[in-house]
Amino acid sequence: MKFDLHTHHERCGHAVGTIRDYVEAGIRHGLSVIGISDHSPYFGSTKEREQPGIAMGKSEFAIYIDEVLKLKQEYSGKIDVLLGVESDFFPEHAELYRQIYEQYPFDYIIGSVHLSGGTSIFNKTRFQGLTDAQLVEQKDIYYGLIEQSARSGIFQILGHIDAMRAYFVPFSAVPTDSVDRTLQIIGENDVAIEINTSGKTKACGGWYPVDEVLERALHYGVRVTFGSDAHVPERVGDDWDEVSKRLKEIGFKEWVYFKQKERQIVPL
Repeated sequence: MKFDLHTHHERCGHAVGTIRDYVEAGIRHGLSVIGISDHSPYFGSTKEREQPGIAMGKSEFAIYIDEVLKLKQEYSGKIDVLLGVESDFFPEHAELYRQIYEQYPFDYIIGSVHLSGGTSIFNKTRFQGLTDAQLVEQKDIYYGLIEQSARSGIFQILGHIDAMRAYFVPFSAVPTDSVDRTLQIIGENDVAIEINTSGKTKACGGWYPVDEVLERALHYGVRVTFGSDAHVPERVGDDWDEVSKRLKEIGFKEWVYFKQKERQIVPL
């Protein structure tokens, strides 16, 4: 069976199409399960919409959830529509986010670090002019946040855990043990990581994370799931078969998705 847990839609401000468009795309692409996981509002901000063009406004959140739940009912028997959300992780606001999410019947929550050291991980100039020592420091800060998100207990899935390489390909080669340490903590806290195929749309190409990280994830017993991170309906389920084949080659026997926050195991 095929599933895709990471999809967006027009509400976030930088994706195209309605939620229904993504559900219909899932059916066309042969999925049994599609998760809707648009960007959560910036709940820690005093503004209604802290980042227009990046995440939905606070007043849209309940409307978003209601729409997904209605589509879940409408498409029952055709495709299993799951209610998810992609949440930024801000340690200083973690409890606020937790309290808000507990009010809704999420099937899963993806925790993604998009801001590290106060700067977007997708900022194309953030690494310019840094020394080798400063590169190590930036990588350690990034993985430190991912470690905290794994320990928080808020998330079932961690999103694109090496996406900082999106516009800085040498990121993977920056020498530090923080990646291994983070994977060990993720495994100990029984959180899944996604193979996110949207890296192919960035300068780095390929998927998140790189094979070397997946090999270490297997070593630490980290479970994996699939997310296209589609921002256009055409990318739903993108590279599913290729990812499945590669995971088998690495040595994985299964991957997972979540329903009512309960792990569902799918053999590879």
